[in-house]
Amino acid sequence: MPTSAARAATAPRLAFHEVLSDDGTRLAAWTNDPDERIAGPTVVLCNGLGTNAWAWPALLRPECNVRVVSWNHRGTGGSERPIDTGHCGIEAFVDDALSVMDHFAIDRAVLMGWSMGVNTMFELAARNPERVAGLFAVAGVPGDTFATMLGPLRLPRVVNRAVTVSLARGLRLAGRAVSPITTRLPVGTRTIDFLTHTGFMFPVPDPELAAVAIREFLTTPIEWYMTLALATAEHGRVSLSGLSVPVAFVAGKWDVLSGARDMRSAANRIVGATYHELRGSHFLQMEQPDRVHQLLQEFMERVG
Repeated sequence: MPTSAARAATAPRLAFHEVLSDDGTRLAAWTNDPDERIAGPTVVLCNGLGTNAWAWPALLRPECNVRVVSWNHRGTGGSERPIDTGHCGIEAFVDDALSVMDHFAIDRAVLMGWSMGVNTMFELAARNPERVAGLFAVAGVPGDTFATMLGPLRLPRVVNRAVTVSLARGLRLAGRAVSPITTRLPVGTRTIDFLTHTGFMFPVPDPELAAVAIREFLTTPIEWYMTLALATAEHGRVSLSGLSVPVAFVAGKWDVLSGARDMRSAANRIVGATYHELRGSHFLQMEQPDRVHQLLQEFMERVG
């Protein structure tokens, strides 16, 4: 389960549940409605790779009016590593999402994805359309994500994919040497201030919560993150022709991990899909939590 510092930062706004996925992997699932008092609609969040609840400030507010159910990816945030470590890609994440939905007795819901979680939700919609009422994508594309990275550089997709996959492989090899350092980094508001001046992340209104999110992220060894990343890199584009539910995309203009150009292209291929481009990076929901949450609520009204 999450660290004591992370639990203290959000208590009592989160509740954690142990969920058993189909292959026997124990997952740390969570909800922002521990007392079952939120009267608003339920959204199933397919989160960014290895990320956590603290990356979503607006969802942790008592007045958010949206019940969120999600889980931490395999081997992160208290979720167990699978016995078969090769079973860590998007298909496994879809199985995990369905197990979490079943645990919370959710037959059908709007799915919200961030980053690699957008792959997960589109794959789930393709495999199990009867479980999906709508798709709300934040800073992510429906498949072949590594080919869309480095978007602002306007490089060919094949170059993007080669560079980013090679980088992930290098980080996995270096992980054993790097992880003892990253897991002990004293992440605080000064760290967030530094990151927001690099262009990788833009300024955030709640740097303390952002520091909690990053500290929790760094509790997992880098080599395991890269193992997950390389497994998800094998996930190709999802067919969009069969979608019959409302779809919305929210992109960051300066996102180097999920190119806005590719998100706009995906939206153009889906009948009735909406596309919003914000002046931000890959971490839109941390940089502009109110705006992203407003777009989510408008989307929920559209779904009805």
